[in-house]
Amino acid sequence: MSIKLVASDLDGTFLSKDNLIPESNLKAIESMKQKSIPFAICTGKSYAISKDICSFCDAEYGIFGNGTQIVDIKNQKEIFHIYLTESDVETCCKIAQNYGLHIHAYGDNFVITEKLDYLALHNYISHFHKKGSTFGKYDTNFNLTLTSKKESFNFYIVQNFLNYVKEKNLNIFNIVLSSENSLKEVLNDLNKYTNQLSFQYCYKRNEYKDTIINKDYEYISIAPKSAKKGYALNILKDYLNVQTNDILSIGDNLNDIDLLENSGIGVAIANAYEQVKKVATYTTRFSANDGGFAEAINRFID
Repeated sequence: MSIKLVASDLDGTFLSKDNLIPESNLKAIESMKQKSIPFAICTGKSYAISKDICSFCDAEYGIFGNGTQIVDIKNQKEIFHIYLTESDVETCCKIAQNYGLHIHAYGDNFVITEKLDYLALHNYISHFHKKGSTFGKYDTNFNLTLTSKKESFNFYIVQNFLNYVKEKNLNIFNIVLSSENSLKEVLNDLNKYTNQLSFQYCYKRNEYKDTIINKDYEYISIAPKSAKKGYALNILKDYLNVQTNDILSIGDNLNDIDLLENSGIGVAIANAYEQVKKVATYTTRFSANDGGFAEAINRFID
């Protein structure tokens, strides 16, 4: 088997739990470049919020928003995107209101929420603490925009999520519902909408605690029906004329399961969820902190 594409998750896989890149991972990327093996980042975050890391690790391609957007980074060309409909957004908002859940969403160049907390806060800290930020002025509805100094990427902190999305006619890739409480009942409710939506559940508890914000919580990422990392990988595979057996994918989280399943070799990082390890071809000895990504590259690429 000759690997012709490496597809990797970011947080907890390529990046350490402190949002850093182990030196061994950078050396592994350099080794891939010397062998002309392209690198695709596959993340739940949007492309806009991931641009810096994509550039830093010289990724040629990217699957973003859990499969809602695919970008040929090398040629600055969008291959695929799909947005939630206004009806989908209304459904998510209704569920969030019914269960008292935190809601945030990703768009082309923004994150929108009513309060910085959970994964939205995680992303804010990861993005802005490295770049710095400027506080925009409150508008007439007392909304606040936090703008990156280096690029036009915004965090919209608004009074009413749904009203703001409608008023500004924002295109939403995916929505995330979060809570410190169990989301099992919410998942059962969402099953009514499986004909129009796909959703990925994840828990950040105990050994999987979110160390960036030091908090335990659960979240559900909601996207259009066809949006999943594995589905997007198949689109990218056809775009590159690469066979499934020639793809090495690496991940740790529950939303990486179908990514691994749609690859010739699916690798779970040592710190991965047990459900991910069960579907993996191989589980690394090293965690993300210690270069588990590099271990996978060194093992499966000559």
